Amino acid sequence: MPDADIGLIGLAVMGQNLVLNMNDKGYSVAVFNRTVSKVADFKAGEALHRDGIIATHSIEEFVCALKRPRRCMLLVKAGAAVDAFIDKLIEHLEPGDIIIDGGNSNFNDTNRRTTYVESRGLLYIGTGVSGGEEGARHGPSMMPGGSDAAWPHVKEIFQAVSAKSDTGEPCCDWVGRDGAGHFVKMVHNGIEYGDMQLICEAYAMMNAIGMTPAEMHDVFAEWNEGVLDSYLIEITRDILGKTDDETGKPMVDVILDTAGQKGTGKWTGITALELGQPLTLIGEAVFARCLSAMKDQRVAASEKLRGPKITFKGDRGKFVDDIRQALYASKIVSYAQGYQLLEAAAEEYGWDLNYGGIALMWRGGCIIRSQFLGKIRDAFKKRKPAANLLLDPYFKSAIRKAQTAWRRTVIKAVKLGVPVPAFSAALAYYDGYRSARLPANLLQAQRDYFGAHTYERLDKPRGEFFHTNWTGTGGDITASTYDA
Repeated sequence: MPDADIGLIGLAVMGQNLVLNMNDKGYSVAVFNRTVSKVADFKAGEALHRDGIIATHSIEEFVCALKRPRRCMLLVKAGAAVDAFIDKLIEHLEPGDIIIDGGNSNFNDTNRRTTYVESRGLLYIGTGVSGGEEGARHGPSMMPGGSDAAWPHVKEIFQAVSAKSDTGEPCCDWVGRDGAGHFVKMVHNGIEYGDMQLICEAYAMMNAIGMTPAEMHDVFAEWNEGVLDSYLIEITRDILGKTDDETGKPMVDVILDTAGQKGTGKWTGITALELGQPLTLIGEAVFARCLSAMKDQRVAASEKLRGPKITFKGDRGKFVDDIRQALYASKIVSYAQGYQLLEAAAEEYGWDLNYGGIALMWRGGCIIRSQFLGKIRDAFKKRKPAANLLLDPYFKSAIRKAQTAWRRTVIKAVKLGVPVPAFSAALAYYDGYRSARLPANLLQAQRDYFGAHTYERLDKPRGEFFHTNWTGTGGDITASTYDA
């Protein structure tokens, strides 16, 4: 007789930890893995003496072990592997059964898969799962979306295993149709790229003024007690306090300065371009990783290209506080940009996103969890939330207080020759967003000059387009009008 509440395919570290988490919460779980020997290894290891974890050795046996409606969760590599397992499962499932993709899939793939699985009479969920190994084991942030009818069948399990906010609310709720869940997870990862880059730029500035990792450890420990309190600040504190057993040097000083990436930050940037959203800080964070990977070229260039030779002079303690304020102000801009992208996607794809609820989902369990997210949730709980987080009274006040220090930090970075692409991109966005008039009037004149792309006038209603015969030889033929 089938008795598993849910099944999970994919017994890598994340999969094993999530299975153990589900079982701890009282759910029986059937497990399967493409390399079947991993099933036996798991059952003989971490899952030993756990009767509620049922080892299966084929897709057919896996499906037969599940209660109806069958809930089949995939935690396999994004891409072709997900499609392959969907097709294998469909052969053995019945109408009303549910397939769940818990990997880092592209939301466009989840849109397609939802339509395909529903066409076969089944239900589909694409859920972002954040928090890494620790989160999977003890409570991740979960962002499910897909077939609306599937949510009641998984809600209890998902919310039981997810992280809880400091007020006890589960960091998991239904996001919306089709790929909405994976879209929110993608934006989460993009913001994660931005947060990490901002912290790295703060570290680079401290390094430039001669601080040791031990001194930086103390600074980050202090920062983690204030408005910057977050998982990423916390682990940065710990990293800077770690000593390499082999050399006795600070651990951070023996790690090669080339950063990897798995693609979700790139997807966020591409989607922002497609939706016409200025996601500048996250874009710079992605490009900073690309530049870091050019290690050999950078080393060669460092011998030939010269920068300023000045050194830091002044009160180091005061400048460190400037860096703190610049980090906080830039972080506000990053989240403001991320939320603008969410709102643009909701309009484009017809999703009814709960923006405050998303902040709650990110409040615990995930990599970007922080005290800061509580303020974002508060901003969206208002009867009429501001059009942009920068306009919310709390964040507007915070930027106003930090602005002078933020500008000093960027200026000092330029003088010292320290690259701070995320700090400076955030400041440029802020200055652009607060500008009633930008130089795009000249840009549009240029486009009209060389391509007859037309322009709108300040003294005419929006939507009326004009063309100037700039050279006297172009005539009155124009190209199509534009959207802005």
